[in-house]
Amino acid sequence: MSFWKKIFGSGGSEAAAGDTGEMAREEYKGFVIRAASQRVGSEFQLAGSIEKEIDGEVKRHSFVRADRFSSQDDAASFTLAKGRQIIDEQGEALFKQTWPSQPS
Repeated sequence: MSFWKKIFGSGGSEAAAGDTGEMAREEYKGFVIRAASQRVGSEFQLAGSIEKEIDGEVKRHSFVRADRFSSQDDAASFTLAKGRQIIDEQGEALFKQTWPSQPS
């Protein structure tokens, strides 16, 4: 939900906007993976976040993939699996990514 919608209200329910909240949570190798329910029409899109406390600060990386599922449980299961895969591939480097600047 955007900053302005939080302040002034969305004019509708959050479920109608496509966000129905956290579906599942898992601790894995010192990280916390959260599967977020992102409804797209009658399906659920793979979306979640990975968090870890580093030097007293909670770092967070959100991810969304194109995969869609008819079941909310399937979306949550695959989101947690994708989170584990990201952690296995990148570890804490996930939070140290710098994106190249856009050419002028």
